[in-house]
Amino acid sequence: MKKLFQIVAATMLISASALSLAACGSDKVDSNSGNGGKIIEIGIVQIVEHPSLNSIREAFVARLAEKGYEEGKNIHIDYQNAQNEQTNLNTICQKFKADRKDLVVAIATPSAMAAAGTLTDIPVLFSACTDPVGSGLVKSLDKPGGNVTGTSDAVSAKKIMELAKRITPEIKTIGALYNSSESNSIAVINELKEFAAENGMEVIEGTVTNTSEVQQATQSLASKVDAIFSPIDNTIAAAMPIVTQVAENAKVPVYVGADSMVADGGLATYGINYVKLGHETADMAIEIINGKDPGEMPVRTISDVEIYVNKKTADAIGVTLPEDVLSEAAQVFGE
Repeated sequence: MKKLFQIVAATMLISASALSLAACGSDKVDSNSGNGGKIIEIGIVQIVEHPSLNSIREAFVARLAEKGYEEGKNIHIDYQNAQNEQTNLNTICQKFKADRKDLVVAIATPSAMAAAGTLTDIPVLFSACTDPVGSGLVKSLDKPGGNVTGTSDAVSAKKIMELAKRITPEIKTIGALYNSSESNSIAVINELKEFAAENGMEVIEGTVTNTSEVQQATQSLASKVDAIFSPIDNTIAAAMPIVTQVAENAKVPVYVGADSMVADGGLATYGINYVKLGHETADMAIEIINGKDPGEMPVRTISDVEIYVNKKTADAIGVTLPEDVLSEAAQVFGE
């Protein structure tokens, strides 16, 4: 009888151990991870592939690794690209909700708005959102509230246009090239209009809703204006090679909102470094992973904007870049 009892007890102990191991497997426990053994599930949703947004994502992942958060060791990153389609954004965010991600990183305003609208009980960390208050993502920059916070890539249209006047002082008409459905673009274009009104300039709008319309809109503007301005607009950024070709043929300078858009052929910008923005986003992600409430974390902005110019583009359209602009530039593309 005593021996039978020992056998039963041993069997129960083995069963309990098996159940414990199964439970550990369902929680994705990793004995090598630095977060109590649990692998943190991070979803990244990006509206579209283009250099600025890609730089943010790559810098974000690199910074996490630098701080000890590595893929397969203590985090798992599920990256999804929406191909610039709203329906894809919604589907991706619904999947992240069903998967119960620990954190969702939304790159660019459309991604952030889809994530914030769907993921009400999962921390959402946005990046590259120009106007998070105006977009309704947060209540204020200092006190976001709710489950959403992040980093802003806000740039000043006025500063970019002041740079434009230094490079091409004769410009009087500006073509505003942007996606009319992107709220972040609308905010920057409104600032452009204020600058134009204060400086006796005219703004002619060329709006698009997708990349297939960019060539025609650019051609139309190029025939009417002295220069074209495009904010950090995901649709235009994705189609910059087309914009560049049309503008070069028309000998029209294109001033843009991002360094990558200059690298892709825009003439110049006064903008931020997107690698730095990715690093800031990763630093905030680590705070959230460690238990900080997103609603209590102020939105971060990059204050040190820099000049970026493209000499190849300047030569192609017959513009001489002033020496003082070249000396101040953080980077000169196309040398």
